[in-house]
Amino acid sequence: MNKKIELQDLGLKDYKQTWDYQEQLFKGIVDTKIKNRREDAGLVTNNYFLFVEHPHVYTLGKSGDMSNLLVDEAQLKAKNATFHKVNRGGDITYHGPGQIVGYPILDLDNFFTDIHKYLRFLEEMIILTLAEYGLKAERSLGETGVWLDVGTPFARKICAMGVRASRWVTMHGFALNINANLGYFDLMIPCGIRGKAVTSLNIELGKKVVDEAEVKDKLLKHFSKLFEAEFL
Repeated sequence: MNKKIELQDLGLKDYKQTWDYQEQLFKGIVDTKIKNRREDAGLVTNNYFLFVEHPHVYTLGKSGDMSNLLVDEAQLKAKNATFHKVNRGGDITYHGPGQIVGYPILDLDNFFTDIHKYLRFLEEMIILTLAEYGLKAERSLGETGVWLDVGTPFARKICAMGVRASRWVTMHGFALNINANLGYFDLMIPCGIRGKAVTSLNIELGKKVVDEAEVKDKLLKHFSKLFEAEFL
């Protein structure tokens, strides 16, 4: 089992270009697994973790409802935003500047073959990271992602999640609001859940800007402990 993960920070990168790159890495792992199965090749499968920041974009998952996007193409263009239907789980999500997006592309055969556990570990990474900033983040029953003040009228989402897995290989991932422009969330029904607010770490901390590099370091620290992994 290979528990080493190649870390790549792509900076600001177009959503579709990043998706194509994810697919390329994903296919490479799947092809290796197929070769191993057919030829007993004994090849090691790679793991990747991509950090990226996207220009304004809305993405709709396989089970998503198009009516959860509240603007048309012309209005999107006026906001310098794009839209894509994608092959992950979940409904509609927004990505944009001031948001840390993470895409773990892992062969779960190297870790554990349990998608439920995988999602819980991703959530736990976020929860532990936010705890370092004095915030009590939680899961919300029946709702994906990570939330604050769950079970109260003030419940608000700080991290969205949506993953895809095939042959125990993962792609897509999480989007954590750090210094996000929350006005863009008003153009959709986040994750198809009406009446729930969205927040960002800088707002919760009462800061103009939070150090995103510091947050990334904390995320990686907790991820490596949970997955017993080593970043390269």
